[in-house]
Amino acid sequence: MSTSNTRTTPRRRTSPAAARPGERRPQQLRRPTRRPAAAPDVSAEELLTELAGLTADAPEAEAIRARLVQMYAPLARREARRYRNRGEMLDDLEQVAMLGLMKAIAGFDPGFGKPFISYLLPMVTGELKRHFRDRTWAVRVPRKHQEKRSELNRFTSEFSQRKGRAPTTAEIAEALELDVEETVELLDAASAYSALSLDAPRGSEEEDDASLGDSLGSIDSDLEHVVDREALKAALANLPAQRRRILLLRFFGNKTQAEIAQVIGVSQMHISRLLKQTLADLRAEMAGGA
Repeated sequence: MSTSNTRTTPRRRTSPAAARPGERRPQQLRRPTRRPAAAPDVSAEELLTELAGLTADAPEAEAIRARLVQMYAPLARREARRYRNRGEMLDDLEQVAMLGLMKAIAGFDPGFGKPFISYLLPMVTGELKRHFRDRTWAVRVPRKHQEKRSELNRFTSEFSQRKGRAPTTAEIAEALELDVEETVELLDAASAYSALSLDAPRGSEEEDDASLGDSLGSIDSDLEHVVDREALKAALANLPAQRRRILLLRFFGNKTQAEIAQVIGVSQMHISRLLKQTLADLRAEMAGGA
């Protein structure tokens, strides 16, 4: 029996997703995903209009105010950062800006038909400027000088960069449209913006441990007697030698009248009369010279 060599061809395996000729590829079913519902886009003006119709203690009013604060807090903080590096902490400035935001929410009137942001920005910047004017000055100065200080600093900085020197008082007066006397007052007031603590070190820590308060002078009680002391010198020079010697022994030598009597060679009663007469003459001469 003869056998014929027959070649068998293997069958191709088709994936379930593969489509046969003439058939459509079946679509894969995907599980539907739920998307979070977007919050309704409500403008600040609409929220404020709704707020105007509510009482201040209503729960809905509190929720609207909280939402407005959340919407505009970044803008208020941005305005606060514009005033940093002026000697105030950024946290304090942000608190002041948030106070301006709350005042703007409370004071805005939707009936005017203006955008809320046009009312908010002046309110926040005004609150920040008021904080610097009322809270940061070391010494209270007139308000006109406080408002002119920023113009003074700006002109001084620009003039120094342009001319390479500090402006004179006359140049400042001309630029700020003031007379010389008002300019001098402004310069004195501007220096009162900040002050040093008396406990601040006077020099470097390596050189000296003394504070600034240690260098301040105190009242010298001896100054009150300078005039009397000089007048007494002239009056003593006019006394006779014996009477001057008696005074020196009594008040500078701290000797008693009996001891002076032994030194001079007279009685104690005579020393007493001489002292009394000499002191009266000195008082009369000094009073006449005054």
